[in-house]
Amino acid sequence: MSEEIKSLEELNPSASNEALESSVTKRESVKDSLGRSYATGKRKDAVARVWIKAGVGKVMVNGKEMNSYFARPVLQMVIGQAFSVAGVEDQFDVMATVRGGGLSGQAGAVKHGISKALCLFEPSLRGALKSAGFLTRDSRVVERKKYGKPKARKSFQFSKR
Repeated sequence: MSEEIKSLEELNPSASNEALESSVTKRESVKDSLGRSYATGKRKDAVARVWIKAGVGKVMVNGKEMNSYFARPVLQMVIGQAFSVAGVEDQFDVMATVRGGGLSGQAGAVKHGISKALCLFEPSLRGALKSAGFLTRDSRVVERKKYGKPKARKSFQFSKR
């Protein structure tokens, strides 16, 4: 049950720290031959394939500029949140293709993909992105319509008499 300690060297904290450091795996940057990192982001029914590389902050979504694809400023802000939390605004170029869902879900999917790709490109950014909750997929989806009801939860008007 209990281990006997036979020398003072076994009590040395630096010896236990060396064993602990060797067991901790260090994350390495994952890039392709073109210097890009790839990640998939999801939100509602939308799926975004995102490539990031070092650049000047240019964001392309489905072959269009971000400002023309996501015309609403709120959606542009959602996409920029990952860069602002990590503190790397205007340092990366993004190329994303998005399928499915509406514009709000697509913006969330691109944000999720950018966050995951940033972690692969620069592993030191993971702590800030994880604490902000950007690496977790938002699993909320639209509730299905039930049989005998006009919508998912709406019921027909109740008549007492």
